Amino acid sequence: MQGDTATMKKDIHPSLNKAQVTCACGNTFETRSTIKEIRVEICSGCHGFFTGKQKLIDAAGRVEKFNRRYGKKEDK
Repeated sequence: MQGDTATMKKDIHPSLNKAQVTCACGNTFETRSTIKEIRVEICSGCHGFFTGKQKLIDAAGRVEKFNRRYGKKEDK
């Protein structure tokens, strides 16, 4: 049954077009989507998991706040 389009309803599905994906780092690649242009903030070219360069971004002292609240208690 794979490839059988007889079971799909006609004229209700959006068209699938080539789409250009642009990252904030400048990396671009092509994929397929229902929209023609996609802008992203982070991609596999700049994400720390894929590049091996992990960055710890501490927004407003969240790490310190977590450690104060849930970290090891010191003996007095």
